[in-house]
Amino acid sequence: MFVPLMEHVQIGRRTRPDAVLGDKAYSSRKNREYLREHRVEAVIPEPRDQQAHRKRRGRTGGRPPKFDAEKYRGRNVIERGYCRLKQWRGLATRYDKLAIVYRAAVVLNGVVAWLNYLRNIP
Repeated sequence: MFVPLMEHVQIGRRTRPDAVLGDKAYSSRKNREYLREHRVEAVIPEPRDQQAHRKRRGRTGGRPPKFDAEKYRGRNVIERGYCRLKQWRGLATRYDKLAIVYRAAVVLNGVVAWLNYLRNIP
């Protein structure tokens, strides 16, 4: 699910982000390989079982993947955004049958959040 999602990501005119922040569930070899091929920094912690497996293999286990703890602290902003998004019952339950209607609701939710942000700027 991660790779098809990344294929559709677009930030302004750019088609790839500088970094991807993810939780331990996205720490698979395939995801890290995809990000490496596309020169995207992976800010994904390594799960303990993967660490243990790598260490058990000794020298052939390779070195641990790069991890920037400072960038990872900013991930809570994303999580809060998803929580705000799920305040809309239709989005949380995925009630819409058509993907285009669901996406329109997500965009509308983003516009409402942006307008609230603009209204609170001093």
